[in-house]
Amino acid sequence: MDLFQLGSEDLRSLRVNAPVHRDEATGLWLVSRYHDVRAVLADPRRFHPDNALTAVTAIPRPVLRVLARAGFSLPPTLANNGTDSHAGLRRLVARFLTPARVAALRPRIAELARERLAGLTGPVADLHPALARDLPAIVLMEVLGVEDVDVPLLKRWGAASLELFWGNPSPERQHELATPTAEFHRWLTRRLRAARGDDDLFGALRDVPVREAAGLCYFLFIAGQETTTQLLCAVFDAVLRQGDLWSRLGEPGLAGRVVEEVLRRDPPVSTWRRVAAEPVVLSGVAVPAGAPLLLMLAGTGSDPEVFADPDRLCPVRPNARKHLAFGFGRHFCLGAGLARLEAEVVVREAFERFPDLRLASAEPPPMLGLLSFRAPLAVRVALNG
Repeated sequence: MDLFQLGSEDLRSLRVNAPVHRDEATGLWLVSRYHDVRAVLADPRRFHPDNALTAVTAIPRPVLRVLARAGFSLPPTLANNGTDSHAGLRRLVARFLTPARVAALRPRIAELARERLAGLTGPVADLHPALARDLPAIVLMEVLGVEDVDVPLLKRWGAASLELFWGNPSPERQHELATPTAEFHRWLTRRLRAARGDDDLFGALRDVPVREAAGLCYFLFIAGQETTTQLLCAVFDAVLRQGDLWSRLGEPGLAGRVVEEVLRRDPPVSTWRRVAAEPVVLSGVAVPAGAPLLLMLAGTGSDPEVFADPDRLCPVRPNARKHLAFGFGRHFCLGAGLARLEAEVVVREAFERFPDLRLASAEPPPMLGLLSFRAPLAVRVALNG
């Protein structure tokens, strides 16, 4: 079984036939059922996040030396932090992502979307580079108060980091990816050391050791915008494959409900990891202490024990928000509200500008195939129906 290419049928088969299954090739224990995954995420005492950011493919020593020369490290900060320091670090970031601060971004998100939509010319365009790629990075930097960021460079750094840590690159490719990854870390370190005041995230972290602050920003600056780019592409692709659903997006509230259904069915963060801190039993299977768990988030949203007719994209589904696309418990995604708002606003603005939008081809799009991230790499559309 190729864990980098799992499809909906693979996830269904695991959930039904092997809900807790050890993958011999990787040593990961795959956990597929909704209630098991939720229980793991809800129990930080028995299930630790220590492996959440560990490279999926072991990094060879020459590549580690490249990273070490840049002072690169990922100490426990947010996603990989099961220590007592987690709550304080989380609060430092959360102050920039309060519901009121996020809600105030709606006009700015709409403005950015309209600028990009106005530049689309046809008859065919790809919404990934034209609309979804850079917008989330711009929004994230603005909400964090971080200025003077080369957004295209940040996107290249983010893509390289995702592939290095969640992909299956060859040693030669790992060496190529290490250079932009190291550059990103050096840039973060310089910005943190130069920070003054506390109006931006760098300043807010001034009392945190630079090593920890850089590790926190490294993951946050990637996850906080790459996953939203992936979500936007997933939403456009899914909605445009659903008959007349696009033509109905003018209905009040429908865009937000559609986003929630895509998060349930096709979450951009498709898996996440934990370590069993003690022997446990999940779905009747004994899991030993120290076992690395791979939580199949994408499969949980189609669990029929929780969601009726789960394969259907149903915008009026009453319990759609029970999905685990943003995690659960103490590590619930800090940027969930921002991602939801961006997707809702961008999709609604696209509908207003192109009410007759349709996919240029019924063929499946090329997909980002990383262990924990999966989304369309292109959304080619016919702009005028």
